[in-house]
Amino acid sequence: MSSCLYKGRMKNILSDLIHFAEIMKRKWLEKLKKVEDLASQYKRHPISSAYKPKLSRPWQPSSVWRLFPRQAAAFQFAKTCKEDVHVFALETVLDDTERRLYLVTTYAEFWFYYMKRPRSLAHCYEVIPADTVCKLYFDLEYYKPANPGADGKKMVALVIEFFCKKLEDCFGVKCSAEYILNLDSSTEEKFSRHLIFLLPNAAFKDNIHVGNFIKSALQPLLSLKGCTLTAKASVCERSMNDSNEHCGNNEENPQKASPELPYTAHPDTSGLSSLLVQDKNGGIQLFIDLGVYTKNRNFRLYKSSKLGKNVTFEVAEDNRFALKPLKHVLEEEQIFLCSLISNIRFTDSLKVLTCESTENERSGTSRLSAAPSVITGCTMKGYQFSPYPEIDCFILSLLTREGFHGGMDLDLLFHFGFYCV
Repeated sequence: MSSCLYKGRMKNILSDLIHFAEIMKRKWLEKLKKVEDLASQYKRHPISSAYKPKLSRPWQPSSVWRLFPRQAAAFQFAKTCKEDVHVFALETVLDDTERRLYLVTTYAEFWFYYMKRPRSLAHCYEVIPADTVCKLYFDLEYYKPANPGADGKKMVALVIEFFCKKLEDCFGVKCSAEYILNLDSSTEEKFSRHLIFLLPNAAFKDNIHVGNFIKSALQPLLSLKGCTLTAKASVCERSMNDSNEHCGNNEENPQKASPELPYTAHPDTSGLSSLLVQDKNGGIQLFIDLGVYTKNRNFRLYKSSKLGKNVTFEVAEDNRFALKPLKHVLEEEQIFLCSLISNIRFTDSLKVLTCESTENERSGTSRLSAAPSVITGCTMKGYQFSPYPEIDCFILSLLTREGFHGGMDLDLLFHFGFYCV
């Protein structure tokens, strides 16, 4: 009796299990059919392309935001972009090492994130591209403890007045303080200014021509007897005794100033002696830093500080630059855009200013004593020489013998940044 009861229960359980398995199989087949139907539907109507972030306003450009460890790679990528992109340098610390990364983006997108003041964008520089039309600009600085009698504001005003006159004399371009953005990043120890000239319908061919123009204008001052400027002032960038600069529209060459002539023999630069200041070591240098006119120069941005410091470039108290209101652009953004050296609005009436430098290429002996970064004929794409200037100088000294001036070239040996000179 009990055996029959046990067999009946087991039969019922087995029947229930079979029924449950059939239900689960049916549900699984239904789910599988739904998945197959969805797959078929997505094949007929593909999913839209991956989401790309975009600035919210319709007149703003599409998003481009790419970081590169090498400046040359950033420029190479920028050339492939449809958008009007530019290269910025970001100072940062990676693995306890200070280094620069290179960002490719548009002005609008950079400002969108930059205005939020993130730590990653606290130390930024504009990379002024080689062979690109740019504004006239100055980096002015001196060490305050070594120059207790210096009046920085008066020296800035003197620079503005002198070069406004030079622009009119050489190019017929009228300029005044209202066209010059004056940015200040001074501390208790150091006086520091940036001057950016927004000339009406005029700009320089590139920043090398800017440097030639400034050195040509200051040549009598640089040729003072007994005035040996430090490397910081980059006076050896052109051997003054072996070079002439030709500026303007087919005007005659300015006469070379003899280093034996006293300062008063140069009426064009009378009163500029205050632009000669002392450095920390007691040497003489220019108030105007002549080392910022090199290819692909990194120039610190408005609202940025140097790595490890918190003093940013702000509009100076004595700034007289007159902003013209722009549609959809707030005042602070407009100052930022005006401060960018290579941000030039091209028009049919734009006058491109040039100041060529002609040198006797065989007079290489006198240049060997100059800093490696200022020897001519050795420019590398994306770089100014290798990361090892002492080696560059040594190689150039071997290549420059008996009146023959040698040069260096750069080759990419491996894809990730190993170079062979």
